[in-house]
Amino acid sequence: MKTESVVHEYKNYMGLGVKPSDFDKFWEHALDELNKLPMNFELEKVHIPSNIANFYNLYFMGVGGARIRCQYICPKQMNGKIPGMLMFHGYHCDSGDFTDKLSWVAEGFAVLAMDCRGQGGLSEDQTIVKGTTLKGFIIRGVEPGPESLYYRSVFLDTVQAARILMAMEEVDEESIVVQGASQGGALALVCAALEPRVKKVFAQYPFLSDYRKTFEFDITSSAYEELHYWFRFRDPMHEKEKEFFHTLEYIDIQHLASRIKAKVIWAMGLEDGICYPATQFAVYNKIHSPKELIIFPEYGHEYLPKLGDKVRGFFLD
Repeated sequence: MKTESVVHEYKNYMGLGVKPSDFDKFWEHALDELNKLPMNFELEKVHIPSNIANFYNLYFMGVGGARIRCQYICPKQMNGKIPGMLMFHGYHCDSGDFTDKLSWVAEGFAVLAMDCRGQGGLSEDQTIVKGTTLKGFIIRGVEPGPESLYYRSVFLDTVQAARILMAMEEVDEESIVVQGASQGGALALVCAALEPRVKKVFAQYPFLSDYRKTFEFDITSSAYEELHYWFRFRDPMHEKEKEFFHTLEYIDIQHLASRIKAKVIWAMGLEDGICYPATQFAVYNKIHSPKELIIFPEYGHEYLPKLGDKVRGFFLD
């Protein structure tokens, strides 16, 4: 009953966000900038005992001159080209242990897991902005304008990582899949939106959506708390509220959703107090490609039991 009620409430919800008139031009210009960068990368062998996999640090130069680090794990034995999987991590975190990816390598995937620039991993953040460096990556660069936003660079990093994976000699560029949870779920969707050759996406309660709606909720104890901080310390009388939210529209994933051509599986907890269901539906409802929504009525932004078993076949079909 709860699931049906929530789905009915939000089945036509399209978010409070207002897509800027130059949004598509903004991202085409950003991709043009990325296209001018070489797709060069370097591999550094990491010595971890394994009978089935080789492990590497992979480094590439992203937009703005940041050195981006990924984990690259591939099977020791390969017969012909193999599918590639991209993984993206949650907010403030990193790509985790290399060995976390071994089950996918055992299934025959080459796995590339990207550390987001300046967060918990080894990727550099070269973002130079005027104005505040107050806590939070969403608001980093918001005062100078959309070209300076931190997430503009991260979104482009996901595309560059995908293109590098596709270009690897052992990888089938026509068999690329992406996955992630929270921030990682958002980046998986962004990657598929900006690199249409991605074939499948698994997104678990994705972040970075419907900022105007998010601000209506109690966000002081959530990953969106930096929106609250910005107004509290930079604009306490909300004199720049209109400009603030307009700038964030350029990194609101709901406006990229219609570009996705990949098949999508989406997992959502209806008790999610971090990435609220409403903000997720704002994105999900704008995806036109084949999609499936898996709902956990009593769960929030946490481990979702049995989900891994349920969706595993999605990547193996």
